[in-house]
Amino acid sequence: MTNEAGDQHSAHAASDAHTDFAGAMSYGDYLQLDTLLGAQQPRSDSHDEMLFIIIHQATELWMKLTLHELDAARRLIMKDDLAPAFKHLARVSRIQSQLIQSWDVLSTMTPSDYSRFRDALGRSSGFQSAQYRLIEFALGNKQEAMLAPHKHRGDVNAKLERALATPSIYDEAIRLLARHGFAIASAVLERDVREPYHADPSVLAAWAQVYRDPKRYWDLYQLAEELIDLEDWFQQWRFRHVTTVQRIIGRKRGTGGTAGVGYLRQVLDVTFFPELWDVRTEL
Repeated sequence: MTNEAGDQHSAHAASDAHTDFAGAMSYGDYLQLDTLLGAQQPRSDSHDEMLFIIIHQATELWMKLTLHELDAARRLIMKDDLAPAFKHLARVSRIQSQLIQSWDVLSTMTPSDYSRFRDALGRSSGFQSAQYRLIEFALGNKQEAMLAPHKHRGDVNAKLERALATPSIYDEAIRLLARHGFAIASAVLERDVREPYHADPSVLAAWAQVYRDPKRYWDLYQLAEELIDLEDWFQQWRFRHVTTVQRIIGRKRGTGGTAGVGYLRQVLDVTFFPELWDVRTEL
């Protein structure tokens, strides 16, 4: 009986300690859940609009983390500190796997479901996602024309301008090859990083040397594989995007004025790290 009484007293004490948050930071405070959970504001009475909003808001949160990780990896590559950079790149690949699964949830929405609230979106479109554009710039798909949808937001446009003028993670990987003694063409090393990257024979030759002797160039070999893994996941995400959009709206034009599925299929042909794909043919 004495032990039972003691246990009950301890349980009550623990309960009191874990329920009185006056003047203390709670779980909801730390995560700012009032703000986060109050950000879903449907503009129609359609049940499925909540699904649409949450999927896209969650995607933007994952993209924020992606940018956080890519920026860290790029800085580490610049310092020749590759081991911790691998962790950041691997994390981005795992984030991509989560984003791919989100299309599975969104695809439970039928064309009829979407049509009930599509007009409420106005001209808003995922094409206008500044964070998605920042990710593409970080990976090397530089297109100045993609700043146009953000001209009305000076702060966002300035961030995109900075990203456009910043060497991509692949630019830094190529510079790393040069620092390790590989003969990279000066035209590649001195190119305008605001422009899209195009494959170069000297870069292909360098990666081929790395792949032919992975034991000698193990860190560079692992970097190449982390990058190809990242792009592989990214392409899978793009493909699931295309199929989900086609499943829900067919070949209608996008709400933001794009060609919809036609535009998304064109994007599937964009390659971030061309020589890392081409080297497989060379070996």
